Amino acid sequence: MPQHRSWLEGWRLLAVLTCSLVALSLWIASMRHFEVEGVRMVIRFTARSSLLLFCLAFSAAALARLWPSAGTRWLRRNRRYLGLSFAGSHAIHAAAIVAFANMDPASFAEATSAASYIFGGIGYGFIIAMSATSLDRTAALIGPRAWRTLHLVGGYYLWFQFMVSFGKRVPAMPLYAAFLLPLLIVMALRMIAMARHPGGQTVPAG
Repeated sequence: MPQHRSWLEGWRLLAVLTCSLVALSLWIASMRHFEVEGVRMVIRFTARSSLLLFCLAFSAAALARLWPSAGTRWLRRNRRYLGLSFAGSHAIHAAAIVAFANMDPASFAEATSAASYIFGGIGYGFIIAMSATSLDRTAALIGPRAWRTLHLVGGYYLWFQFMVSFGKRVPAMPLYAAFLLPLLIVMALRMIAMARHPGGQTVPAG
C-alpha cells in the first residue's frame, strides 16, 4: 500500500521553516527598531526555536519506534530537514550574536566568557559538519561509520550544550527550568528506545 505523503515534506519543509524563522526574527528586531534590545530578543527567540527543532530531530527515530503512527513516521522521514532547519535557526542566532557584539561591545563582553567561546565554538563546529554531511552525496564521501559517529557524538554534545545554556540561567530565572523538560524527555525517549531495540538506535539529527 503506497505511503501517503503530505505537502510539507523534505526541502519544502526546510524552506518554509527557514523563511518563517528569518521573517519572525526580522519582525522581532523591528519591534525595537533594530536596536540592541531587538537584537537580544532575536538571540533569545532563536535559542528557543533551535531548542524546539533540535528536540524534534533528536527524538524522531525514538518516537517512530516507540509509537508508530503517521505523525511519528512523518517526523522520522523529515528529521534530516528538521535538523537542517535547526542549523538555519542557529545560523540566525549566530548572526544576531555578531550584531550584538558590534552594537554593544561592553554588554557583549559581560554576557560572554572564554568558556562560552570554546564550547559554543565546538557546538557550531558540530552543526556545520553535521549539516554538510546531511546530503546523500557528502554522507557517502565520509562513509556510514564516520557519518554515524559524527552525528551521534554531535547530537549528544548539542543536547549537553542546551542543558548547560538553559540550565545555568535557572538560579536567576527559575522559569528557565521549563526549557530543560523537553531535553530530559527526548533523552529519556532515546534511552527507552535503545533498551527496547538494542542495536537499532539511529542517529539523532542527520
